[in-house]
Amino acid sequence: MTPLEQQMAFYIRYHHDPRNKATHFVGVPLITFSLFIPLSWLAVEVSGVQVTAAHLLVAVVLAYYLYLDAGLALALVLVVAALLYAAQSVAGLGYATGWAVFAAAFVGGWILQLVGHWFEGRRPALVDNIWQIFVAPLFLMVEALALLGWKRNLLRRAEELAAS
Repeated sequence: MTPLEQQMAFYIRYHHDPRNKATHFVGVPLITFSLFIPLSWLAVEVSGVQVTAAHLLVAVVLAYYLYLDAGLALALVLVVAALLYAAQSVAGLGYATGWAVFAAAFVGGWILQLVGHWFEGRRPALVDNIWQIFVAPLFLMVEALALLGWKRNLLRRAEELAAS
C-alpha cells in the first residue's frame, strides 16, 4: 500500500454519496481559488520576477503531490495554474474587489462542502485529519481521470483499502 493509497482511503471513507462528491468538484476549486487571491498580494521580487505566497504554497503542495504520484501532480499543475492565474487576475483588480471575490468564493465553496457532507451524513474528513484538505484535490483528480479511463486501479485499490 502506497502513501497515496492510504491518504485516498482515508478520504474515501468520508465521501461515498455522489451528491457529496459533486459538491466537492465545485467547492474545492472555489476554496483553492479564493485562498490564492490574498496570497497573491504577499509578494517579493526575486531576480526581476515577482514571487507570491500563492506561488510558494503551490510549489510546496505540488512537491508533496510529486512525492505521492508524479502523473497526478502533472495533471493538477494544469488545474492549479488556471486557478492561480484567475486569482492573480482578481487580486490585480484591487483590494476591495479582491476581498469581495475572496469572500464570495470562500464562503460559497465551504457552503457547498457542508451541504455535500449533509448529504453524506458524515462530517468532513479534515475534521479528523486537517491534512486531508490537501488530499481533496488529488482525490478529485483521480476521480476525474478514472472517468476518462486512467488511474482506475489506484481508485479501486484505495476503495478496497477504505472498505477494510
